[in-house]
Amino acid sequence: MYYEIGQPHGLRYSPFKALVVPRPIGWVTTISAEGRVNLAPFSFFNGVSADPPMVMFSCNGWHPEGGLKDTVANVEATGEFVVNLATWDLRDEMNRTSAPAPRATNEMELAGLQAAPSRLVRPPRVAASPAHLECRLLQVVRLPDGATGAPNMTVFGQVVAIHVDDRFIRDGLVDTAAMRPIARLGYHDYAVVDAVFGLTRPGA
Repeated sequence: MYYEIGQPHGLRYSPFKALVVPRPIGWVTTISAEGRVNLAPFSFFNGVSADPPMVMFSCNGWHPEGGLKDTVANVEATGEFVVNLATWDLRDEMNRTSAPAPRATNEMELAGLQAAPSRLVRPPRVAASPAHLECRLLQVVRLPDGATGAPNMTVFGQVVAIHVDDRFIRDGLVDTAAMRPIARLGYHDYAVVDAVFGLTRPGA
């Protein structure tokens, strides 16, 4: 099949998100200027640099109560956020934090999760997650709005500290498969990383 964006494709849903896969989930903790904790997952998330380590996530749409969603509003107000690794064991809790909620809601408490203090930034970490990236804001970029006029905000942050559960460090390397991180596919589908294979780049 072939179709041009903005033209009918004849499918139940656009295949775009089913083709850019798998997408790691940025499970982002922020805190408002007033001290309210927010936790939300973003499937448009990735690392963008290793030196210095930097990440990005995109937040699309308006908050149900109007204005920007809490995550972007909090990051712009405080300049800090934490990315918590979403894993198979935490899949239900991650999904619960994706639900629309009033601004005063602490999604970490809503999902029954315990908070752990961060070292260099104010937003707390998800204690049950095996890895966390403490980040400071570099830039928020507003990309072209969607067809409905909803904003597409992309947040870039620099990683200033990393936490990894010692149980998953083996022979000086992080055992990613043992942590069983989950990733987003298309529609309502997800994947879990529980097996890996190695390839050596030519010349490496």
